Amino acid sequence: MLNISTGGHRTCDGFSRRDVLRAGTLALGGLTLADALRGSARAKQAGGSAAKAADMNVILFWQGGGPSHLDMWDLKPKAPAEFRGTFNPIASNLPGLDVCEHMPRIATICDKLCVLRSVTHPDSGHESATHTLLTGYKPTNDIPSNEVPSYGSIVAHEMGARKPGFPAYVAVPRAPKSSAAAYLGVAYNPFEVLGDPSQANFNVRDLKLPGQIDARRLDSRRSLLTKVDTVRRDIDRAGLVKGLDQFSEQAFDLVTSSAVREGFDLSREDDKLRDRYGRHTWGQSTLLARRLIERGVRFTTVDMGGWDTHANNFEGLKDKLPRFDQCFSTLIEDLADRGLLETTMVLVWGEFGRTPRINSSAGRDHWSNVFSVIMAGGGLKQGLVLGSSDARAEFPASRPVSPQDVLATMYSRLGIDRSKSFVNDANRPVEILNYGEPIPEIM
Repeated sequence: MLNISTGGHRTCDGFSRRDVLRAGTLALGGLTLADALRGSARAKQAGGSAAKAADMNVILFWQGGGPSHLDMWDLKPKAPAEFRGTFNPIASNLPGLDVCEHMPRIATICDKLCVLRSVTHPDSGHESATHTLLTGYKPTNDIPSNEVPSYGSIVAHEMGARKPGFPAYVAVPRAPKSSAAAYLGVAYNPFEVLGDPSQANFNVRDLKLPGQIDARRLDSRRSLLTKVDTVRRDIDRAGLVKGLDQFSEQAFDLVTSSAVREGFDLSREDDKLRDRYGRHTWGQSTLLARRLIERGVRFTTVDMGGWDTHANNFEGLKDKLPRFDQCFSTLIEDLADRGLLETTMVLVWGEFGRTPRINSSAGRDHWSNVFSVIMAGGGLKQGLVLGSSDARAEFPASRPVSPQDVLATMYSRLGIDRSKSFVNDANRPVEILNYGEPIPEIM
């Protein structure tokens, strides 16, 4: 069964972030990899702007639910008690920047970061804001399903994988909603790991033969499928399956590819490094993202959902922040040590921040008027704080930045022409990004 899925955790809206479409019965692990390979090859054939930044990559930390900006990056210790919360600020190694006391490791690597403290947009709904921040476009309905392609899919389409044999776009452990390819086609959807890298029995779907199928039976099925003429046509008008071609042949090969299996095999990493990242889902997912980028994947999303803290905000953050502190700081150090930080842009954000005023449940609600976004690597300036919020972290006080400005900056560093258009399902041209400008202060 070919599974094309989006999303995993739930938010207060009550909608599941897992929306699975099952298409056809052309089963055999690898058809989703065929789509990914097809996308990589098309991107290479396209040439153009992608060649200008052939070595650039992206790692996205998606903090779905909305992380609390003023309990992490923009603390207000002088604000009234109902705003400032219970956490204390600590000095970072970047003069003038304090961060939360529960992020001590991050405090030691802030000289490598760009901290944007004045990001703002007008949408406080989970689903629609997620669509905006993962695509650059505000949706036309409240519960969207990729009306336009995600920027991960755009990068996969325009640039492809850096090395042949790997998918260009991978999500660990799963893909958030609105991170798919829309009218670009399923070839540019993220390849989802769909497993917890921190578990001893971790394995990646589509890269291991089912127990009842050996290599001989695999060859038999390959031969059978090549003889079935009817599967050479488009069997799904929605575009979920484009038919079997040379990329499906490669997908069969990848099932037994030692290079691909090695790329996803965390057991090959040093145990001490695995400990540094943290032996939890976020930590090992982050390490896997670095491993995949190092081996040729172009864009990797680390899905870190669960930041929707309407109640018990501070207790919840005491659990989340140490894990984030550990894996994010280690990633930045690890990329720098390996000489990969300059060519790997790291982007950390969720769909919005949290309300400055604490509610009656000791929580914080949705707040998109101002929040913090973290960028690092990818040739951006290091050790910089841009913009500020007001005394209660309610609104921008200086240098407001839109999510589209952040994305324009990313596209600029990747050499992607954001004015380029694709024809959507209504046969209308839609630009990659129709709003926003690169942020000159961090370029």
